[in-house]
Amino acid sequence: MSMLSNLAPIPELFVSYDSAQKLKLEAGNLKRHDLTRRQICDLELLMNGGFNPLKGFLGQADYEGVVENMRLADGTLWPMPITLDVSETFAERIEIGEDIALRDEEGVILATMTVTDKWVPDKSNEAAKVFGADDLAHPSVNYLHHTAEKVYLGGPVTGIQQPTHYDFRARRNTPNELRAMFRKLGWRRIVAFQTRNPLHRAHQELTFRAAREAQANLLIHPVVGMTKPGDVDHFTRVRCYEAVLDKYPAATTALSLLNLAMRMGGPREAIWHGLIRKNHGCTHFIVGRDHAGPGKNSQGENFYGPYDAQELFHKHEAEIGVELVPFKHMVYVQERAQYEPADEIEDGATVLNISGTELRRRLAEGLEIPEWFSFPEVVRELRRTRPARSKQGFTVFFTGLSGSGKSTIANALMIKLMEMGGRPVTLLDGDIVRKHLSSELGFSKEHRDINIKRIGYVASEITKNGGIALCAPIAPYTATRRAVREMIEDYGAFIEIHVATSLEECERRDRKGLYKLAREGKIEEFTGISDPYETPESPELRVDTETNDVDTCAHQILLKLESMGLLTA
Repeated sequence: MSMLSNLAPIPELFVSYDSAQKLKLEAGNLKRHDLTRRQICDLELLMNGGFNPLKGFLGQADYEGVVENMRLADGTLWPMPITLDVSETFAERIEIGEDIALRDEEGVILATMTVTDKWVPDKSNEAAKVFGADDLAHPSVNYLHHTAEKVYLGGPVTGIQQPTHYDFRARRNTPNELRAMFRKLGWRRIVAFQTRNPLHRAHQELTFRAAREAQANLLIHPVVGMTKPGDVDHFTRVRCYEAVLDKYPAATTALSLLNLAMRMGGPREAIWHGLIRKNHGCTHFIVGRDHAGPGKNSQGENFYGPYDAQELFHKHEAEIGVELVPFKHMVYVQERAQYEPADEIEDGATVLNISGTELRRRLAEGLEIPEWFSFPEVVRELRRTRPARSKQGFTVFFTGLSGSGKSTIANALMIKLMEMGGRPVTLLDGDIVRKHLSSELGFSKEHRDINIKRIGYVASEITKNGGIALCAPIAPYTATRRAVREMIEDYGAFIEIHVATSLEECERRDRKGLYKLAREGKIEEFTGISDPYETPESPELRVDTETNDVDTCAHQILLKLESMGLLTA
């Protein structure tokens, strides 16, 4: 009997060990591009065959085909643009036909790429077509406009070595390693379960059912590359997966980690996940409600309908080459003490359910999480990483015009917090940071952005280690404030305080004489005079120093922190 196609080896982009050693020496003389975290994830799956049939980062014709109709130039189904974005200055130095070296964050050369294409993409069109809307509330659209560079390079990749992972090495498998394992175990039908969250009892029940319905073995295949900002970190999640693995039959279940950078692209993402799982040797794939959905858009509605992903997947099922296992919304029926699909439950039954938001609230407030909902082992891991909010670090980020009173309120708040005790408090005031962290920076837009991001980085480290960071820069730009929020919310709460003092009042106070100099044209790009201040649309709190004194403002913030559960009475 010939080998089943899902178990036969698939092509990789690596050269042999000897060629790699030679290539590495030669690559030392090439122009070098330092890859971002997302690009490293993409490159790894290009090289190991996870993105088969792609042979490298997309050229312009393939990119346009993927954006417009989910197909490469030759008509092959592929829903997600895999692009190498580089800065304009780097792109200017590159000629078409030239080889470049692709390096990881530590300077190790992972691959070379022959540049066949170089173009400036229409990112608004990419956002609208790929993610359904050019809306910055979508994390990938925000990434496209504010993190990704301006120019795309395309071309085939020659793999020299895999990126190094120091964590969970035994759980990381390339597509060919999984295929070899399935061959060895005699598995023929394999259903993959994609997840970026810890597994609770409902997930266990639905994976059991999916494997039973498909009469297949189960591959739990969580994403550990990049997920949505604010998700539980992958170290905690993998410890949770390992804690529940013994609840599954060992002979029919495997756990493997996928180093994918998710795009939260809903229906298109579901097809992409299906193609990736096919490359990893799977025959079936579970697609859930709102698969890979990023949550709410700017209007407060979901980006995608709950079953859009299942419908689009179903339409392309034959071409993907993996069977869809639609997963139902599972809820706990109290009378029968078990999980059942929500749409199969008779009227009058007592249904219990805890949403993701409710779970986060219970963890944050240190409340009980019932055993019918999750496993004690999982809850224990989550509590270790996410203690109750009153024990977590957090950042209070003041923004407002020069002279609005940010530093004064921040100082008053610092003293009140130190009086209460419990956590170390650090004030990162604009002037102090300029002196110690950013003395070499000027006041151009670019330099001001770098300064704010440095403040954000320090605040995120303070927050991660359980302290309180008070930041008081001007921070005039929405995009930079959002980048800082994302940096910090990985570790704790971010409370944006808009000190809404009017320009007229700030100019009247003019403590440092800066407005006078700006009006005389002696200071260029001065916020509020010759450079815009983008007012925060929905800060956690707005305070007004024109009608309230400093003490009242600081007290309002304390009350806000208390209401958020960050301070205990």
